Amino acid sequence: MTVAAHIVAPVVDANFITACASSAQAFKTATLLKTLNVDALITGEVGVGKKSLSKYILPNADIISASNHDELLIALQSVNKIIISDIELSPNIKKVLEIAGNNNIRVIATAKSYFTNDFVDKFFSIKFEIPPLAQRPDDVNELIKKFTKEAALLFGSNNKFKINNFKPDLSQNSNSLRRQVMIYYLLQDINEQELMNIIESYLFDKIGSNSDYKNLIYLYEAPLIKAGLNKFKSQLQLSDKLGLNRNTLRKKIAENAKYL
Repeated sequence: MTVAAHIVAPVVDANFITACASSAQAFKTATLLKTLNVDALITGEVGVGKKSLSKYILPNADIISASNHDELLIALQSVNKIIISDIELSPNIKKVLEIAGNNNIRVIATAKSYFTNDFVDKFFSIKFEIPPLAQRPDDVNELIKKFTKEAALLFGSNNKFKINNFKPDLSQNSNSLRRQVMIYYLLQDINEQELMNIIESYLFDKIGSNSDYKNLIYLYEAPLIKAGLNKFKSQLQLSDKLGLNRNTLRKKIAENAKYL
């Protein structure tokens, strides 16, 4: 099954972005599975859209984590289709799949990319992987637009999202990206008093030892230095703007190196 390199309408489903060929292929497989009565396993990292595609395939099915073993066993006594998320967390995969098979229950399951299991391999006739967002740059751009709209609605604002110097956090794929966009959108027009209130609230639970000033000063110094280096691209210019001599600035950069 071949997929065009460019997708004209990137948001095929409200909860799954298909601007990249690999995600479009995953969506096509899911669309095919909607018409077939077969069991399928969807793998991938956290936040890549496994649950979204599962719900697209079986929109009316219950979704239960395999870690909730007792709840899952109870559900298997009264359903004819089910979505089992995080199947790698099941304490007894063999028992779960045997019950599903004996009762002719259709199963769509999700698992981490690295997961392998003999019972799982035999049970699921179709398996497919959703690539991480780091391999789907066009999807990232569409998700940023989607999350920006969500942020505007949530915060009651019409402000545009300032994309300058924004580096997407894809450590947990869409989960971390959504949180990052929300925070950036909220903070981009924050005033000094609001910022100080946030810092005060954060520090309230942090202070209490005898060296807090020394231990927490990086919260001010590191972002100041990082912003200055990104803006002026020169330690010489930055030392002048901050009113520090170059040796002092170098010392501060070295002290805060892990945050820069």
